[in-house]
Amino acid sequence: MNLSKKYLDDLTYKIIGAVIEVHRFVGPGLLELAYQQCLIKEFKLRGLDFKTEQTIDFHYKGKEINTKLRYDFLIENAVILELKSVEKMNSIFEAQLLTYMKLLKKPKGMLINFNVKNIFDAGQKTFVNEIYRSLPNG
Repeated sequence: MNLSKKYLDDLTYKIIGAVIEVHRFVGPGLLELAYQQCLIKEFKLRGLDFKTEQTIDFHYKGKEINTKLRYDFLIENAVILELKSVEKMNSIFEAQLLTYMKLLKKPKGMLINFNVKNIFDAGQKTFVNEIYRSLPNG
């Protein structure tokens, strides 16, 4: 697959559509695991390829580090999606996502908080890095 900014932006639109559908159907106030299970079903219905709850191992100075870190979703091997269901977003969640993007060498990440009345109010944030910025537009 040849990644481009347009491809990733279109994929982001599809992911947000799935997130909105789940939030519209079940609403706020559940645990992250409930939203994760609903998104698994929704991503399958929409034909999106994804992995979930995979460990993030990496090398540090030539030694493999097994951290037991896990991302919530890796969609189309390009976008990392982290789910939260919290009263208030914390900057550590953003730092975690940015680190996952760096370790996995992925250009885009999304942080979703389902514990809001409207996903667009304060429920979603998208991040890009230097990998994304180096991609062609089309």
